[in-house]
Amino acid sequence: MSNRHLSRSIVLQTLFEWDMNLEDNSDNTPATNNILERNIGEFAPDSQDKPFMTALLDGILQKQNDLDAVITKAAPEWPLDKISRVDRNILRIGLFELLFADRSEVPAKVAINEAIELGKNFGGESSGRFINGVLGSVYKELGEPGKDETSKRKERKKHPLVPYDQMPVERKGGAVVYARHDDDVYVALVHDVFGHWTLPKGGIEDAETEEQGTIREIKQELGLDADLREKLGENEYVASNPEKGKIRKHVTYFLLEAPFADIVLEEKGGLDDARWFKLADILELNFYHDILTIITKAINILLNPQDAKKK
Repeated sequence: MSNRHLSRSIVLQTLFEWDMNLEDNSDNTPATNNILERNIGEFAPDSQDKPFMTALLDGILQKQNDLDAVITKAAPEWPLDKISRVDRNILRIGLFELLFADRSEVPAKVAINEAIELGKNFGGESSGRFINGVLGSVYKELGEPGKDETSKRKERKKHPLVPYDQMPVERKGGAVVYARHDDDVYVALVHDVFGHWTLPKGGIEDAETEEQGTIREIKQELGLDADLREKLGENEYVASNPEKGKIRKHVTYFLLEAPFADIVLEEKGGLDDARWFKLADILELNFYHDILTIITKAINILLNPQDAKKK
């Protein structure tokens, strides 16, 4: 089954890696189509949408100079090299589809909305607004083509509207994993392919408690044997599944202590690095906004353990 949003996400990841290699001037940079093949194998091995992904990637690379010139004109206060790598490549995708795609396949509004969603999912806190502003400006310059048109593509599978309290819940467990070494406190973080450092987490199985599942996931994802110290909090968000419809994803976060040992990152899609950071350094990293509260709480506990016990 075709899932164009997933396909665009895979193209975005490929462009992100290409952009990073370009900046590093690597002599061993793999060809972009090889990167795309690897990403399809990791994230959508059964996808039938490879021709769409290949055409989109090749088209963006061929038109890169033109697309970058449009970005520069539409956002003059933001030099191209100052725009985050994620946002820059989302804009390239959105502009290519807005300017060069067949409108019978990708109406202008679809191109803009898909890019905004990519920004919300993979960018920073303000990425969606920034991308909307740039693409909206270009759209108006074009005379708002197809303002009243609708997509001629086959509609996505529609799911009945389900009240929030009746949506299926998918349980997840995440953790701030810390270790003490040479009078310093270290925190283990994972790095995703879109340039963010974040907390390790994974799914909780039906027969597990949140505590059991989180400890298992940390062992699996980082190769660390960790002990539970305390619960940090919970976070819940609604996600769309093309087959199941709306799902509530409920994440419970814990503070876990582990030995200061080598991290062995599990080979799975979406993550490309994991390492220990000194506690004093982690707030300088690029985090997703929704986990900052959890990380800040953990820092306060680790810096003021006696105060935390009194509360």
